[in-house]
Amino acid sequence: MQVFDSGRLEQIRRGGAVSIGNFDGLHLGHQNILRTCRDMCPAGPVTAMTFEPHPAAILHPEKAPGVLSPLPMKIKLLEQAGVDQLVVITDSLSLLNLSPKDFVDEFLMKTVGPKAVVEGPNFNFGYGRSGNVQVLRQLGQSWGFEVVEVPYREIHLDSDRRSVVCSSSLVRRLLEKGEVREAASVMGRRYRLVGKTVPGRGVGRELGFPTANIYPEKQIIPDEGVYAGFVIVGESLEEVCVGGHRRPGAFSLGRAKTFLSDYPLLIEAHILESKVENLYGKYLAMEFVEWVRGQQRFENKEALIDQIHLDCKKCMEILEKRATV
Repeated sequence: MQVFDSGRLEQIRRGGAVSIGNFDGLHLGHQNILRTCRDMCPAGPVTAMTFEPHPAAILHPEKAPGVLSPLPMKIKLLEQAGVDQLVVITDSLSLLNLSPKDFVDEFLMKTVGPKAVVEGPNFNFGYGRSGNVQVLRQLGQSWGFEVVEVPYREIHLDSDRRSVVCSSSLVRRLLEKGEVREAASVMGRRYRLVGKTVPGRGVGRELGFPTANIYPEKQIIPDEGVYAGFVIVGESLEEVCVGGHRRPGAFSLGRAKTFLSDYPLLIEAHILESKVENLYGKYLAMEFVEWVRGQQRFENKEALIDQIHLDCKKCMEILEKRATV
């Protein structure tokens, strides 16, 4: 997949099918849209246009949503979804201030000139989000491109008998409640928190359970608690965003109330293997499989060690049963 900055589009392939969106989390709804793009233009190119950062971070920083997929991860996910070329719109303020007509006339047609534009029902574009699918369809009639509206993707969650619409905001809400299994159902894959390992307190090693601490990218952090999950280790951020060798792990996200008084948020991964290499300076992905328990304070070190033993056993049981989503 070729990646283009919005200011460097001279070599982009024209025509084909285009979809414009933030694609954060690349959930099942996004995947349906991109699959439709390919169906519309089997020979391609399939072009995705995304914003970096999210438009809300430019227009209303206080309302900007948390990030599910940092740009390196989003690039990998879009490539995996079959996108041929990606336009990353970084100078979004000028484009966001264009009217819907000017956005199509001055940007979309002059850069890509698509044969088809594929979007979901909630698509908005142009100044003040004044353009929608209907407006886009009218503009498409003038320029000769087809507009395809892909219906919402609905699924049933284990915790809710009603069908729900797949959306990035739904994934964020589920993660903030620690419902990582449900979030995986919406995305079609497990949530990954990625970052570089940083020095920890060494408490885990003293207790007999060495952990790797990570400083995550600017991503949504699931609710505090203990989780079963897989660890992916690499030499670069890109290496751990998608794929990689999964190793069983027990995760702890929370405030170290047993040993500290200032309660900083710690993000720790204990790999459930007998021999673990030195992970300092490596990049790590924590792939969340299932919530195990909430955080709690322990009266002494022995009680904490006993609980960690139980946690590790429980995590291993979960991971052996749920090797795939």
